Amino acid sequence: MTLYGYKVPKMASLLVWVAIWEIVGRLELVMLFPPFTEVLAALGDVVTSASFAEAMRITVYSYVMGLSLAIVVGIAMGFLMGLVPAVDGLLNMWVNIFLSAPLSALVPIFMILFGMGTPTVIVTVFMFSVFIIALDTRAGVRHVSGSLMEMAHSFGASKFERLKIVFLAALPEILSGVRLGVIRGVKGVVIGQLLVSIIGVGALFTLYSNNFLMAHFWALILILFTLALTLAGLVARLETRIEYYAGARS
Repeated sequence: MTLYGYKVPKMASLLVWVAIWEIVGRLELVMLFPPFTEVLAALGDVVTSASFAEAMRITVYSYVMGLSLAIVVGIAMGFLMGLVPAVDGLLNMWVNIFLSAPLSALVPIFMILFGMGTPTVIVTVFMFSVFIIALDTRAGVRHVSGSLMEMAHSFGASKFERLKIVFLAALPEILSGVRLGVIRGVKGVVIGQLLVSIIGVGALFTLYSNNFLMAHFWALILILFTLALTLAGLVARLETRIEYYAGARS
C-alpha cells in the first residue's frame, strides 16, 4: 500500500482500526466495546484458564474432524462434477444452493439428528466447508487443458496416472477452495457451538456474555480470528509454492 508516495505496511490499516476501537472504548459510547487495551489484558486471563484449555480441545477436535471430512468429500465431489457431466448436472444446483443458503438455520436440525454434542458441531463444520471446496475443485478440473490429457493418453498413461495429472493441474484451485473452507470451517465451529451452547468455545461465549465480561468475550473472538487467519495464511503460502502447476493448463 502506497500513501503520498511512501510505502506503508499493510499492518498500518490494522493499527488504525485498533486506535479507533480504543477511542470508542474509552469514550464508553457502546458498552459492548471495551477499550482494546482491556481486551489485551483479558487475553491472558482467557488463555490461562482451565476452561479455555478444555474448550479449545473440544473445538479443535470438532474443527479438524469436520474440515478433514469436508476436504475429502469436497475434492471427490468436485472431481466427479468436473469429469462426469451427468454428475455435474445432478449436483451443481444443490451445491450452489447450500453454498449460498444460511446454513446456521440448519444447526437445530443437526441437533435433532445428532444430539447436543460434538457430532453436531462436526457436521456443522463439514457443511460450512464442503461446498466451496467442491466448487473450486470442479473449476480446477474443468480448466485442465484438453491437450494435456491428449498428451497423457498418447504416452500410454493409465487411468490412475491421468487422474493424477488432472489433480496436479487443478491443484491451485483445489488449494484455493481448501483455504476458503478453512475460514468457513472456523465460522461453522463457532456457530455450531454457540447454538449448542454447552460445549467448547460456545460455552465460553455464553458464559462471558451472560456475565457481561465483554473484554473476555472479545479476547476469545480475537483468538479465533487469529487462528482462522493463520490457517488460511499457511494454505495460501502452500498455494504460492505450487502455482507453477497452473502453467500446465495454458
